[in-house]
Amino acid sequence: MAFFLFFIAGGQLCEAQGAYWIKWTTEPVQESADWTSYSNKLEGNKYLDSLQQSFQNLGYLSLLLEKEEVSKDSLLLKIVLGEKYSWESISLGNVPKEFSENIDPITSEYSSATRWMREAISNAENRGFPFAQIKLDSIQRRGNLLSAVFYFDSGPLILWDSLKVAGETKTQENYLQNTTGIRPGTPFSQKQLDAATLALTRSPYFVQTQAPQVDFQIQKAQPTFTLRDRNTNVLDGVIGLLPNQNEPGKMLITGQLDLELYHLGGKGRDVALHWKRLNIATQSLEISAKESFLFNAPIDVSVGFSLLKQDSTFLNRFLSLDFGYHISQESYLRFFTRRKSSDVLNTEAFDELTELPEVADYRWNQYGIGWSWDRRDSPVFTRRGFLITGEFALGNKRIIENTGFPAEVYDNLDLKSPQYLGKLEIEKHLYVRPTWGIWLKGSGGFTQNQNLLLNDLFRLGGLKSIRGFNENYFFAKFYGYLNMEQRLFFGENSFLMVFADFGILENPYFAISIDKPISFGAGINLDTGSGIFRFIYGVGKSNLQPLQFSYSRIHFGYLARF
Repeated sequence: MAFFLFFIAGGQLCEAQGAYWIKWTTEPVQESADWTSYSNKLEGNKYLDSLQQSFQNLGYLSLLLEKEEVSKDSLLLKIVLGEKYSWESISLGNVPKEFSENIDPITSEYSSATRWMREAISNAENRGFPFAQIKLDSIQRRGNLLSAVFYFDSGPLILWDSLKVAGETKTQENYLQNTTGIRPGTPFSQKQLDAATLALTRSPYFVQTQAPQVDFQIQKAQPTFTLRDRNTNVLDGVIGLLPNQNEPGKMLITGQLDLELYHLGGKGRDVALHWKRLNIATQSLEISAKESFLFNAPIDVSVGFSLLKQDSTFLNRFLSLDFGYHISQESYLRFFTRRKSSDVLNTEAFDELTELPEVADYRWNQYGIGWSWDRRDSPVFTRRGFLITGEFALGNKRIIENTGFPAEVYDNLDLKSPQYLGKLEIEKHLYVRPTWGIWLKGSGGFTQNQNLLLNDLFRLGGLKSIRGFNENYFFAKFYGYLNMEQRLFFGENSFLMVFADFGILENPYFAISIDKPISFGAGINLDTGSGIFRFIYGVGKSNLQPLQFSYSRIHFGYLARF
């Protein structure tokens, strides 16, 4: 035990002996700093150089340093500031007007000239002159007042050359050029290079493995970006065979398939397919494709098709065409048109009706606009930031007369009427500590029409909305819900979490139209390197489901990424 204590004490003594201590005071203005330690004498001298420079930037140009070594590892410093200088006048000299615009004017403070020159050089760097220099010329002194003239040397005009892509990536140079906005033949801009670096950092397709390199040759600047592709493609599926009760002797295929292919050909081209059939009566299908930067313009084009067969009640089909415009690296605007078709599958129960039932055949052509603002630090492993997305659509809905319904249900009914909808989502990530984060998400939506039908309503419930309930458990005319998670991280994208969801929604076809579902639970998100395993246990309460553990739901799955 004594040896152990001696070893620890000896180590601390050696560490203390390696330190270098500095204490300083100023005259005649009384400022001081108490004894501060540095790892060695070299680091201490670097600090003294920066300290001297900082006082000179304040205008004490004739300061003196009086050093007194108290011991080999200690220095007592007295700084005699002397007279403080200020500016009487500075002429812009030959500085071009375009480089001096939008800069705060120089004041009498000595440091204001340094600040002004730094901003002028920054303006030149962002207009194609990365080697620009500016200095003070013809300096004159009158007492402690100074006057001077700026002398500016722009250096050669530098234009962007074609960019290069390096590393383990399939990304095409043309796609990277569109993403960064760096166009060959345009003036070099340091600000543009910094913005490009940030944009690539936020890409869901790849990561930068090192800082971009810029090679300057004969008035050309060629940037090189070194990337490594992420494992973003998804393949997940479960296929089952069950006896078909409606057709004895035959089998029914059930299951789920999720296929998502991203950045095909290194061009930002995405394709996705989602199919789900958990029983003989209900199934859903979603297919989508996206082409980025159409004709090398900041425009994306997406097409989509979805199908929902709700038991034997109705069949919804949805066809969409989207045009997206990149306003900036964070803002994205969409214009879209959609056609929704819905048909009643079984009309036997409606033979005796005298008015339109809760479901009917219709066609709805929508035209809308959407917008998103993404300030997350990463689209994949988010720790900080927020995401806002919203959309609004309107169009005429036309009710189709179904021959299986009595003709009188359509009497005095306006078969064509305007219908509109809106949706908004706000997502916020809080990074409290390296191992503790908070995720919040608020969502809301509404749809309105004078002949609103059950097969018009939003579908909610399940893993991606209100947990603790079956998928698409709720029908809603309007809704709002809040998701809250406390996350305990133990890896880059692995965490334990507890959650609570609170919602309010209206279903005009239920006796108690307003429902306020709540749910809570816990789970784990585990990044295995080749995929993500997610397991969530939740229990919820609503007008149709009591708060009992026998009604609890388990959401789990494994997304294989490649």
